Amino acid sequence: MITTNNQGIHELDTNTDSQISFAGFIRNVIFVFVIAVAIGFGLAQIKKGSSVNNKSTDKTTAVEKTAGIVDKKTFKDKAEGILKEGGIDGEGSFHLERPGGVSQNAYLTSSTVDLSKYIGKKVRVWGVTFQGQKAGWLMDVGYVEVL
Repeated sequence: MITTNNQGIHELDTNTDSQISFAGFIRNVIFVFVIAVAIGFGLAQIKKGSSVNNKSTDKTTAVEKTAGIVDKKTFKDKAEGILKEGGIDGEGSFHLERPGGVSQNAYLTSSTVDLSKYIGKKVRVWGVTFQGQKAGWLMDVGYVEVL
């Protein structure tokens, strides 16, 4: 507390009751720190939760039941089997494993569908058959459906 004497000089009262104690100061600093940490943790959880939701959305769209162009007049050839990665001697980027062994594989390429999303899945594909040099069946896929 500040007091004034008869000469107009201000004196500082050194009474500890009017000053903030060191312990009170530390208590306030700790309180502010705890509040800041709690707010930061809460914001981090909100951000973490939204990124988890985005990941689950990405997984859902990566495994669509169908993809491509539904035009069965243009894409009149169809085949089904388990989609595997890899062509044969540079023909096709993927192939369908079908009953009957390797001689029954259909080798695939596609300019309209990302076939890599369907690797390992049983699918039916529609496309256009081309003459292959090594592949017994070479197809440009226009439409894919997961079975």
